[in-house]
Amino acid sequence: MAKKKIPSIIKEVKSNTPPDVDYSYQKQISFSQFSMYEQCPHKWALQYRDGHRKTEVSIHMTFGTAIHESLQLYLTTMYEESKAAADRIDLVEHFEDTLRKQYRIDYEKNNKVHFSDSIQLREFFEDGVAIINWFKKKNGVYFSKRNWWIVGCEVPLQLTPNPMFRSVIYRGFLDVVLYNEATNTIKIIDIKTSTRGWKDKEKSDEVKNMQLILYKKFFSDQYNFPVDNIEIEYFIVKRKIYEDGEYPEKRIQTHVPTSGKIKLNKATKALNEFIERAFSKDGSYNMGPQLKNPSKWNCQFCPFNDNKELCDKNIRE
Repeated sequence: MAKKKIPSIIKEVKSNTPPDVDYSYQKQISFSQFSMYEQCPHKWALQYRDGHRKTEVSIHMTFGTAIHESLQLYLTTMYEESKAAADRIDLVEHFEDTLRKQYRIDYEKNNKVHFSDSIQLREFFEDGVAIINWFKKKNGVYFSKRNWWIVGCEVPLQLTPNPMFRSVIYRGFLDVVLYNEATNTIKIIDIKTSTRGWKDKEKSDEVKNMQLILYKKFFSDQYNFPVDNIEIEYFIVKRKIYEDGEYPEKRIQTHVPTSGKIKLNKATKALNEFIERAFSKDGSYNMGPQLKNPSKWNCQFCPFNDNKELCDKNIRE
């Protein structure tokens, strides 16, 4: 049987190698930077502009990386080979190996200070096994091979979002990108790990939703692909489920943000305002004061909440 011809959009994405950022005159931004700025501009300035960067590590982040890589391996094998080949992977073993390796990496980042213990690691490992087993049984509900190709995992995006600030470079990576040949549709999927899933508060969080809305716009801009032919979806995997409820709870939840013209314009405007307030046109940082945005939530989890020399607007109640 002759091999199917690979669609041109897949060839184009796979052949794209973003140039290195030249930090001598360019600044690299990401969605996490933008999100932090929206939360508290002063925190962003301390973290990125003023040299007080705090490395944030946690078992939740380590676990998230291991789950991402495991699900991405399964999906890549499923689309590039077959579902049978994907099912033959010992995904639990892969997850365990990745969890251990990532913990060691994050332990080094954390100045060789442990941020978890054996009991918690065992709990997170068992949660991951439950997610993987559920996913392997139910993935057909969420992923089809009929007319679908996998474009890639960790697909890079790199572009200049604001033409007036040519030295400010946005860089991001798309967890999973699929292409439907029959409908000429791209689907961008962002995998999120969550303790018990997203409630209405998370689903309606405008900044959280802007991540995929911006990725939709950026993919369209970078590859000259029709923006109306791009679908986006959050693929949320839950560590914990209520097993004694009246109805069986799913380990996987999906959320599709509204991403029409109004939402695209709003997200684009918000990102441009961040760039314009945080940088000068030559790519240097704007060294003026950045607004402090104290709140119980913001200050409780801020890495600078114990340093009054850097920030005296802490809220502890």
